[in-house]
Amino acid sequence: MHARQSPIDAYALGWDASTRSVQLKVLRALPSTSYSIMARRYDSRTTIFSPEGRLYQIEYAMEAISHAGTVLGVLSKDGVVLAAEKKVTGKLLDMSGSKEGGYGGSGEKIFMLNSNVVAGVAGITADANSLVNYARQAAQRHLYMYNEDIPVELLAQRLCDLKQGYTQYGGLRPFGVSLLYAGYDPHYQFQLYHSDPSGNYSGWKATCIGANNGTATSLLKQEYKEDISVEDAIELVLRTMSKTMDSTTLGSEKLEFATLTLDADKKPKAKVYKPAEIDALLQKHGLAKKEEDTASA
Repeated sequence: MHARQSPIDAYALGWDASTRSVQLKVLRALPSTSYSIMARRYDSRTTIFSPEGRLYQIEYAMEAISHAGTVLGVLSKDGVVLAAEKKVTGKLLDMSGSKEGGYGGSGEKIFMLNSNVVAGVAGITADANSLVNYARQAAQRHLYMYNEDIPVELLAQRLCDLKQGYTQYGGLRPFGVSLLYAGYDPHYQFQLYHSDPSGNYSGWKATCIGANNGTATSLLKQEYKEDISVEDAIELVLRTMSKTMDSTTLGSEKLEFATLTLDADKKPKAKVYKPAEIDALLQKHGLAKKEEDTASA
């Protein structure tokens, strides 16, 4: 038995009652695949919910991140370690800036946001550059107003507020990038946060974003220990990266690396490793690529 439809409702819809009844029967007879095809009209705008309550554009942004280079972070009792897989490589790429000047890094995966916060990004690099600049400005505004480094969670909140706004207003698309924030402040000591395109953020002891994040997370669950030192965390990160990266060999041309520790004055000290330092680190832990691999590269 179909619920009776009032003539007023049928008239408002532009159909008479009999036509409406026939169309309802046709819709009920459609296979389930037709519903999924019809649902496609809900993925063209960020601000429209699907009938299942989903925002497809945000899910697509997260899917883009799952194909990006891996970024892995581990929190230890005396520091935080970040490592990232570079996708933009090549013999003709000018890397003199990362080898000689600046604070290290290629400007693709790991960035200094402030003296007490380092970030690793996975996703669309152009979107990441925009968010990195915004974060740096927010950190400097806080320093100017309060004469102290911005708390790590507050900086993550500032970026997430911006990212959430891009999911709620028409004519905008979400940022196609996730970030790992490794930081230190006097309130909560060393911290590791992750934020995604929806504007959510969460704190972690160890986590991974980008390609092969499921495999890396499984390895971290098995080997992470609560009282791990920064030296052990470095070894754990390098070992996990060697097992999960798409590359067959681990070298400075494919890897970015950073640590955040305290100096002798108990001030946060961020270090983004230069290519020669990454190679030395891999050599120390027995993960450097073999000579024949170097010769064939």
